[in-house]
Order: sequence, then structure tokens, then C-alpha cells
Amino acid sequence: MNFHLECEREDDGRWLAEVPELPGVLAYGATAVEAMAKAQVLALRVIAERLEQGEARPLDIRLTLPAVA
Repeated sequence: MNFHLECEREDDGRWLAEVPELPGVLAYGATAVEAMAKAQVLALRVIAERLEQGEARPLDIRLTLPAVA
């Protein structure tokens, strides 16, 4: 499965990164790099939890990253 990491700057200056294919996987950071790193960690935790709970089966995982803004 392919996951895409999207990142954008909010009006208040914070950065928001999210993985649209995994509902609820979003994270804020002071920089784009920080927000993307936090979202990646959360995405991996969600995938691991799904595997542990038997909600998903092992898959080929690809995470597409945007160019750092």
C-alpha cells in the first residue's frame, strides 16, 4: 500500500503534516521537517497497532514524502 505524506503551513505559522490514507494521522510542528517526522512516527504506530490487533495483514508499505518546503 502506498501512503502519502502531505505538509502545509497553517495561518498561525505552524506546519501540519498528515497521511490522508490513515484517518487521524496528522501532526503539527514548528518546521515542516518536524511535522513530517511526527506524522511518520504516528503512521508507523497506527500500522503496527492494526497488525497487532489483527485488523490488517502484512503489506508492502511505501511512504511518499514531499520535498521539504
